[in-house]
Amino acid sequence: MNPKKSSSKIRSGLFYITIALLTVGIVTLASVPYILSRQGGSVTPGVNEGQYPRNGDGVDRYGRPSADAEEMRGVWVAYLSLGGVNKEKIDEIVSSAKANGMNTIFLHVRPFGDALYRSDYYPWSHLISGSQGTAPEEGFDPLAYAVEAAHREGMALHAWLNPLRIMLANGVYPPSLSDDNPYNVWRNDDNEENDDWVIDYKSGKFYNPAIPEVRELIVNGTREIVENYNVDGVHWDDYFYPADDESFDDSKAYASYRQQGGTMSLADWRRNNINELVKAVYSAVKSADGECLFGISPAGNIDNCMNAGADVRTWGSSEGYVDYLIPQVYWTSDNTIAPFEPVCRRWNELITCDKVKLYIGLALYKAGSDDDRGKWKKADDIIMNQVLYTRGGEIKSKGFVLYSYAYFDSEQTAEEMKNLRSVLS
Repeated sequence: MNPKKSSSKIRSGLFYITIALLTVGIVTLASVPYILSRQGGSVTPGVNEGQYPRNGDGVDRYGRPSADAEEMRGVWVAYLSLGGVNKEKIDEIVSSAKANGMNTIFLHVRPFGDALYRSDYYPWSHLISGSQGTAPEEGFDPLAYAVEAAHREGMALHAWLNPLRIMLANGVYPPSLSDDNPYNVWRNDDNEENDDWVIDYKSGKFYNPAIPEVRELIVNGTREIVENYNVDGVHWDDYFYPADDESFDDSKAYASYRQQGGTMSLADWRRNNINELVKAVYSAVKSADGECLFGISPAGNIDNCMNAGADVRTWGSSEGYVDYLIPQVYWTSDNTIAPFEPVCRRWNELITCDKVKLYIGLALYKAGSDDDRGKWKKADDIIMNQVLYTRGGEIKSKGFVLYSYAYFDSEQTAEEMKNLRSVLS
């Protein structure tokens, strides 16, 4: 027998035996999740194999983001968490957000036609010193420091703005408006033509988006942020027109529009005003920094959005308006009016433009509370399961955002946060 041929046959036999053993091992390992799920176990805490199908877009079969497609894990840091803001508070916010598994911070830097940054258009926010228009001591710039702190920890930061709100309807926030606030400038000068550039509604105050000069102010106030700060995004929430009827008195501007031959209804005209503003802001953001994102978090009810002037159907189906939408789907699965999953599916169907991403806004503040007739007290893994649903493939969600930071360390949400963190590691 030829010794070379004999050795070759032995090596060949060993090769096929090795392949067979590897195949058996792979099949066995692949069956572990199935076996565990049938025995009540789980591969990832709270996630049974088969409960959520593979997304196919950056999510593995256990609902975890794969390394090649990072999931948006965001948190809104509202103005109520920023009173007396300083470096220590910002460091605490960034540290807590990271420790709780987040990778993106939405920081409220213009809650009331003001600024938590150096602005040529808006007064300093009262959240800094207690008095609107008073600059922080020693040249401190909250937004600049927050961007630096977030980036140092590998996190993204979006500058969260309220485009129209100047004062809440309760007349408490802010306590007063500074003399250089555009509201006071326009109302107190000798030009009566600009009096309706701002609107009093109930005890609140709002910018009138029907006015080109107002839209220009908002656009310029956005552009300066993107040009002067290394933010990763500019973000709006769900405050648009505060009423869907004539009680919000923009009648002078609407009458002028009709006199010039306009034929749109009041509701369509208002939606068009907001659309013009959204398009202009998007263009300003992109011209200042093509990598910076612009997105909006509308209310979860699509009809309510449309009634408030927020034309989410156009934003989700057309280029040139937004990079992302984060609908506030603040309900449980057993909500009788707006159950979580069907609402998510409606938003998924609404977004048909490939360049518009979908993230889901989640109501951490409701977890463990009596809200919605006690539905949030039925379980302590509601938010966790909602996050898993966003990963499951039924909707093309790229992540989630929690409202709000104030509930990370609340006794009310302690168990919910513990369960949520188990699927974020």
